[in-house]
Amino acid sequence: MSELTVTLPGQAPAPAAKPLSSYKPFWAKRFGPAPFLPTTRAEMDALGWDSCDIVIVSGDAYVDHPSFGMAVIGRMLENQGFRVGIIAQPDWLSAEPFKALGKPNLFWGVTAGNMDSMINRYTADRKLRSDDAYTPGGNGGQRPDRAATVYSQRCREAFPGVPVVLGGIEGSLRRIAHYDYWSDKVRRSVLMDSKADLLLYGNAERAIIEVAHRLAAREPVEAITDVRGTAFIRRRNDPTAQGWFELDSTDVDRPGRIDQHINPYMGMAQAAAEQGQSCALEDAGAFDPVKDPVGKGVQVQPIRLDIRSAVTDKVMVPAQAESPAQAPTPGHAHAHDDEADELEAPAERTDASAPGTRTGTGTGKIVMPPRERTVIRLPAYEALKDDPVRYAHANRVLHLETNPGNARALVQRHGEGPGARDVWINPPPIPLTTPEMDLVFDLPYARAPHPSYGDAVIPAWDMIRFSINIMRGCFGGCTFCSITEHEGRIIQSRSEASVLREIETIRDKVKGFTGVISDLGGPTANMYRIGCKSPVIEAACRKPSCVYPDICPNLNTDHGPLVRMYRRARALPGIKKILIGSGLRYDLAVRSPEYIKELVTHHVGGYLKIAPEHTEQGPLSKMMKPGMGAYDRFKELFEKYSAEAGKKQYLIPYFIAAHPGTTDEDMMNLAIWLKRNGFKADQVQTFYPSPMATATAMYHSGMNTLKGISRDARKGERVDIVKGEKRRRLHKAFLRYHDPNNWPLLREALMAMGRRDLIGNGPNHLIPTYQPVTDGTYESARRKNSTQAGTKTSVVTVGRVQRNDGSESTATPDPRKASARRGATAPDTERDPRDLPKLSGKPRQPARGQILTQHTGLPPRATGARKPAGKTAGKKPR
Repeated sequence: MSELTVTLPGQAPAPAAKPLSSYKPFWAKRFGPAPFLPTTRAEMDALGWDSCDIVIVSGDAYVDHPSFGMAVIGRMLENQGFRVGIIAQPDWLSAEPFKALGKPNLFWGVTAGNMDSMINRYTADRKLRSDDAYTPGGNGGQRPDRAATVYSQRCREAFPGVPVVLGGIEGSLRRIAHYDYWSDKVRRSVLMDSKADLLLYGNAERAIIEVAHRLAAREPVEAITDVRGTAFIRRRNDPTAQGWFELDSTDVDRPGRIDQHINPYMGMAQAAAEQGQSCALEDAGAFDPVKDPVGKGVQVQPIRLDIRSAVTDKVMVPAQAESPAQAPTPGHAHAHDDEADELEAPAERTDASAPGTRTGTGTGKIVMPPRERTVIRLPAYEALKDDPVRYAHANRVLHLETNPGNARALVQRHGEGPGARDVWINPPPIPLTTPEMDLVFDLPYARAPHPSYGDAVIPAWDMIRFSINIMRGCFGGCTFCSITEHEGRIIQSRSEASVLREIETIRDKVKGFTGVISDLGGPTANMYRIGCKSPVIEAACRKPSCVYPDICPNLNTDHGPLVRMYRRARALPGIKKILIGSGLRYDLAVRSPEYIKELVTHHVGGYLKIAPEHTEQGPLSKMMKPGMGAYDRFKELFEKYSAEAGKKQYLIPYFIAAHPGTTDEDMMNLAIWLKRNGFKADQVQTFYPSPMATATAMYHSGMNTLKGISRDARKGERVDIVKGEKRRRLHKAFLRYHDPNNWPLLREALMAMGRRDLIGNGPNHLIPTYQPVTDGTYESARRKNSTQAGTKTSVVTVGRVQRNDGSESTATPDPRKASARRGATAPDTERDPRDLPKLSGKPRQPARGQILTQHTGLPPRATGARKPAGKTAGKKPR
């Protein structure tokens, strides 16, 4: 396997990424792979191990499957020859459970699990969840709040002196000072609270392997400061930080460099002569129509204008260039946002010891030092914790430094005085190549939960056991999503052969397989092998999205490789159906009608979920999502190819309520669109401010961080923030306009907005004037089965239809009486008006596989999928 090198135009190549398979295996490779990574001493004894080299502590139950982070990291380390043990969901009230496998020889690996522990534990309304999809039986309460911090501290307590390496999504999204929605304040970097030695962010195969081999070679963990994709704490004035060029970005509204204006009345030759040079083009008559054009033996040299005579104010001399007694502390130079965004031009240097200085062959731009030796200083934690503007600025800078091809290191100070510490964040890891992706997914996973769980169902495993991940990353850049911060926006795809091998493995080895692959996707279903046409442009690009505001002309949108893989996969023996369960990027799909036809004809099980997220341009621009025109084009093609295939299939769009930038009028217009198009959302999604997301920075600061940040009200853009329980409930109520429990709140809001015309009993009104008797509650679809499409559940319908015998009643609810009864408690004999009609005395329940709902990323509800043919009704499902 050849080494992967990222090269910027005119710059020195970025550090090469050492292939994952090129390391010399650790001596314990002789033990071979374990059926399951051990979780007890008895299992270690059965493997012949006297100790573990690495112990991974996780907040999830142990499922040995490539969709679970602990299994991927554990198996990857095992592949390198290390003995890896797992402590899953330990009791965190003492350090004793953390001693179950003994003292690790090399380090602890700590992760909160596949989800941030706070998102896993609390709803978007900060209410406690009673379930946990990553726990046997789905029981909640099996992990602590802020699990990454708690586990790290217990590991320290169990065996002091053993390095703690923190990873997972919780560590990734909390690597710098971040807004914490649950405490409604800015918290320190998780490194400061957990006291971990290293933090690995993103998909950490590269970093964890390098760290493990260096620790195995007895290198002190304090000396491991140069691994991409890691963060660590540096003491103030640490001598190892010398030699870095520091850009000061700790404040806003400070002017950047001021370049000398070019005299518009001075010709090129005169401007060049003023600097002791000449313009060869003008001397040759290239701009004189009377003279011959260039090209007849005239040697032309490009003109180089030096606008500034020196840039010593931007340079710090590397420490190694001076004696220790004269070595200065790292210099500070302010980095204006625009300046930090531009890609500096290369220049010839005559003095290699002084990067950043001007040479005799200037290019007209300030020559910056190599990006790999440049660090951007973010506002300190103490400066931004009570300053939303600085917080927004820091978040914007961080998101600009996410491309592995050009990202620079970041540093943020925590604390004041002698005890101050710098949190240092190295650039993101180099993406995995296709052979490396194949290596990760071809490891000997057991593809099952650990046997110690017995027959207990782990909902997250039940959801993905027949699904296959074909790629990583997402270049959509949706501001409410954290995939870019964690996985990056460069797509990393597996080979077709590797995917087909995994399908065959599921077919042959996974119990309960009926021939149906539930998903062939990833973060986005249709980004497989899609990326920038030019590696050079990709390495230099600093855009947060490749598809907003429109699809980049440099993006390759060919869905051909994905279509070919679909066809080969469904042709495998024993495969009856392959469904696509991942979300679809429909604005990308419309560029390939062939893909839509293939998808609709063979891979949709009646419903296909897509995510317009909203219909109004205001919130869509803050989400970085396409307008409804792309949705309409996709819907047209979807219906066309469904009809050609002779199938009745439906699109299930889902939307977000209360997103930053959403006004009450925006939600009203969305509700009107839903009613006009016949959608009644069963399960709705309220904006959840996850750590480090761009939309979370908007939520906290009230500013649009996609644009420049300024304290000047005339600059930048202020964003309407939906805060407060009542307003969040209102936006959610607009999505569920059909629920009688929401009608009083909606009536009040519509009247305040001057839209009484939407209140009435006609088909074109949004809500009626009458109010039925309701219990005032809404039971989540995760607790109760949703209604089938077309089922009448309105109280008006209930009043007209006799539930028991089906005979009609002439009684029509009187709006005045209903209004008088508003808020009254219904007698115990009355039915919940949202229940389904009774047939033969039994409530009619939706059939399996016919639930109309919205995707939330959570496991399926109890009804699950339709039972496969041939199964007996009394057989207990797995």
